[in-house]
Amino acid sequence: MSLLFSSYTLNSPRGPLELANRIVVAPMCQYSAHNGEATDWHLMHWGNLLNSGAALFIIEATGVTPEGRITPACLGLWDDRTEAALRDKLERARKLAPATPVFIQLAHAGRKASSATPWDGGQLLPVGQGGWETLAPSAIPQLDGERLPHELSKTELKDLIRAFVESAQHAERCGIDGIELHGAHGYLLHQFLSPIANQRTDEYGGSFENRIRFPLELFAAVRSAYKGVLGIRISASDWIEGGWTPQETASFAQQLKPLGCNFVHISSGGISPKQQISLGPNHQVPFAKIVKDQSGLPTITVGLITDPLQAEAILQAGDADLIALARAFMYKPRWGWEAAAALNATVTANERYWRCLPREAQAVFGNVKIGQR
Repeated sequence: MSLLFSSYTLNSPRGPLELANRIVVAPMCQYSAHNGEATDWHLMHWGNLLNSGAALFIIEATGVTPEGRITPACLGLWDDRTEAALRDKLERARKLAPATPVFIQLAHAGRKASSATPWDGGQLLPVGQGGWETLAPSAIPQLDGERLPHELSKTELKDLIRAFVESAQHAERCGIDGIELHGAHGYLLHQFLSPIANQRTDEYGGSFENRIRFPLELFAAVRSAYKGVLGIRISASDWIEGGWTPQETASFAQQLKPLGCNFVHISSGGISPKQQISLGPNHQVPFAKIVKDQSGLPTITVGLITDPLQAEAILQAGDADLIALARAFMYKPRWGWEAAAALNATVTANERYWRCLPREAQAVFGNVKIGQR
C-alpha cells in the first residue's frame, strides 16, 4: 500500500478535512492579477491543477493589502471587489474538476513588496513608477542600496493583524477550505522571525521570544476569527550565519500548536541575498523531520521533490506527513497521475480525460470502462 496514496485527515475547529492522498500542489505566484483581482489566467491555471491528481491545491501568495503584494500583478484578497473576482474564478474552475479541497496562502511581502515581475527583472520599483513605500519590522532593505522600508509602529502592527483577519473572512466567503499564512521566503512574517531582518529594540525584536511575538499574535487573531483548517508556511533556515535556524522553527511550531495550528509547511531561505543554500533533492526534508518530531504537528515538506518513488520514500521514513510540489506541477500538470501509475494507485479525474491514458497506465482511474462506438 502506497503511503503517498493513502488518505490523510487535517483537523480544525470546524471538523476533520479528509484528503484522498498525501500530494499537495504548493502555492505558486502567477503575477497575473489585475489590481489584485483574479483573471482568466487563474481560471485556466486553477482548473488545470485541480485535475492534477493531487488531494490538496493551495492558491498562490495572496496579498492582504495592496501594499502587501510582491508585485503590482499579484493576487489580492482585501475587499469585496477582489473577493468577488476570486470567488467567481474559483467556482468556475471547480466545476471543471473532481472535488478537491482548496486552501489559500495569505501573505504580506513586507520589504520585498513593490517589486517588478520576475520577467521584468524582479527589482524594487520606484515610488510613483508603479511602486510604493514598503513596510518592515526594521528599516533595513532587502538588498544593499535599496530605499529603506518604513519601520512598522505598534499601531500599524494591529492594523496588519486586522487585515489578515479580514482577508481570512473574505476567503471563507469564497468557499476556501483552509488557509496557509505565509511565514517564509523573506516576506513580512519571516522578517519578524529572522534576526537578519528584525533588529527592533522593543518587545517585537531581539530575543527569540520577542521575534516570534508578532507572528504568534497574528496567528491567534486569525484562528479566533476563522474556524477552518489553518496552518503556516515557515522558512526553517535562513542559510546564513546568525540567521533563523531549524531548531527555532521547531520551537516556534511548538508554540503555534496550542494556538490551534493544524499544519506546518516547511520551506527555507529568502531573507538575504547572502544565503548559501545547499540545493539538491530532499534538501529541506531534514528540516521538516525536525519540526514534525518536535512539534507533533502535521507537516508538509517541499523542495526539489520530483519523483514518485522519492516522495514515497520520504513518507515511509516518517520524515513528513504530506508532500508538496510546485514547479514539478507546472512542468507536468498530471504529475499525480504519473505517480499513481508508478505506485500502483488510483486517482479521480474529470471523465473527459478517462480515455487519455496509455495502455500500461489504465489502472490509474480504477475500474473505469470507456465504451467506443
